Amino acid sequence: MRIIRDYQFISPQDRGASVAIGNFDGVHTGHRAVIDIARTHATRLNRPLGILTFEPHPRQVFAPDAPPFRLMNAEAKANRLAKLGIERLYEIAFNRGLAALTPDGFARQVIADGLGLSHVVVGADFCFGQGRAGTAADLQTYGAEMGFGVTIAPLLQADQGAVSSTRIREALSAGKPRDAAAMLGHLHRIEGAVIRGQQRGRELGYPTANMSIAGLHPPKFGVYAVKVDVLTGSHQGSYDAVSSIGVRPMFGNNEPNIETFLFDFKGDLYGAHLSVALVEYLRGEEKFDSLQALITQMDADSAQARAILANV
Repeated sequence: MRIIRDYQFISPQDRGASVAIGNFDGVHTGHRAVIDIARTHATRLNRPLGILTFEPHPRQVFAPDAPPFRLMNAEAKANRLAKLGIERLYEIAFNRGLAALTPDGFARQVIADGLGLSHVVVGADFCFGQGRAGTAADLQTYGAEMGFGVTIAPLLQADQGAVSSTRIREALSAGKPRDAAAMLGHLHRIEGAVIRGQQRGRELGYPTANMSIAGLHPPKFGVYAVKVDVLTGSHQGSYDAVSSIGVRPMFGNNEPNIETFLFDFKGDLYGAHLSVALVEYLRGEEKFDSLQALITQMDADSAQARAILANV
């Protein structure tokens, strides 16, 4: 998959794709339905299959002080899209200048003249241009004028309503990763580089790989049974594990993070990139009376996680 970050200066091989447009936070089943329509047109037109998305997320530009809301960082989203067979990821820089384009200006400067897209697919609720004034129907009109095809995809319905990133966040906040996975079509994953912590886990007999969750919507704080893919470094592979997400109340006030103990693993993971998939919520964060009580509970957590993951 090729990642293109500039719509004004691109090579001929990166023009003309059939794309799905959106933020694709979580790359959930609704997003995949839109992508599959774009795939059909890519095959029909013999053009590359692409995604047109934006970094940072527009909400981060317009509401920088809002609570973290993203389900995926850019790295995780790109990894997921690559698995779906995306050939061109147009990851366009979102800024005030881009936001100031009128709907007509966006369609002409970005879609038609800039990227030269052959076909675009958007959800029925798609809005674009300054003040989100453009609608999906407007995009069809512009496409007919400017020479690109447009398909409007209906919203995908789940058992209890439309699949959305908002409903997935609600499931994660409630400690229901399996409900989130049903809407995502895959386990919810937290991805990033392993950073150095205070090495307390090593002292307790539970060395952990620590990762930041800054900028991400935090799942319910607590302990989870997880599946881990080590994506880079000398220990690449898949492992069963147990993770703690939260502020570590036993050790003072801390920034939220995720700490993961990989079962039956020995080695150094500092700097490696991990993908941690939440399988099942085990319990909430606790402050124990002693370190021995904490260790006893961690033993129980690990045993419970192993039993759950044996059937996943």
